Amino acid sequence: MQLPMNLVEEACKELYIRALKVLPDDIKAGIDRLDQAETDKRAQVVLKTMITNIAVAEREDNLLCQDTGLPIYNVKIGSNVQFDGMALKAAIRKGCERATKEYPLRSSVVHPITRKNNHTSCGIDMPAIHIDFFDDAESVEIEMVPKGSGSENNSFLKMAIPADGINGVKAFVIDSVVSAGGKTCPPTIVGVGVGGTSDQCVAMAKRAATRALGSVCSDAEGAKLEKELSSVVNQLGIGPQGLGGDGTAFAVHVELAHTHITLNPVAVNMQCHSARRARATFTPSGVKYGF
Repeated sequence: MQLPMNLVEEACKELYIRALKVLPDDIKAGIDRLDQAETDKRAQVVLKTMITNIAVAEREDNLLCQDTGLPIYNVKIGSNVQFDGMALKAAIRKGCERATKEYPLRSSVVHPITRKNNHTSCGIDMPAIHIDFFDDAESVEIEMVPKGSGSENNSFLKMAIPADGINGVKAFVIDSVVSAGGKTCPPTIVGVGVGGTSDQCVAMAKRAATRALGSVCSDAEGAKLEKELSSVVNQLGIGPQGLGGDGTAFAVHVELAHTHITLNPVAVNMQCHSARRARATFTPSGVKYGF
């Protein structure tokens, strides 16, 4: 299959807008589950306000949150797909820019030193583009994740050592959630990376935070850690928007990689309650949108 760059550009424009306006079904269901289980009266009011906000945004065809975030595009390419890598990156960037100018969206992207905003949501190495490959030979998937500063500011890395053990990993995750408090606009998805190198670990935490609710770590030990931490985090009492309650997190997700014998890096990255994402799948028969 030849990947058509004009359709990639159009899809990347559409994905940015869709991600900002329509919350994935698994997140909506997650908020409903927390609402039904919540025992704190104030938290119940907060959760119902969130549910109303989601409904109003979709009914009025408006944004879920004013923060359009840092644009992230995750691309998976099948083994029998032909493409020009530089043209692919250019098409993604152009689609991102067009969404910002044509919709129009507030650009949240600035130069890190001068703080100049070009009002395109683009800049040096932005949007963030991650390219990987998978075994669906005749397909390409592009996932768009707008990552707001409320969640991204609460990112943590610890270069732990093996002597810290699994309890050290758990303690760091819990301390990170406590430190974030209400600043991440909980209920959150807490993404945890364990192992690899420092940069791998942070990337794994981000990938874990943006996984769909209900998904499970492919490693048995990672899945066990997810279950334990998900239970503990929701006993902290931080609650929706940090105002107290049972529902601090939808879930804790873990991704891991083998690491060095003298290392055990741990990273935490979070998604806020408006855990936005959108996906386009390209096949020989056309383009399909979803989450």
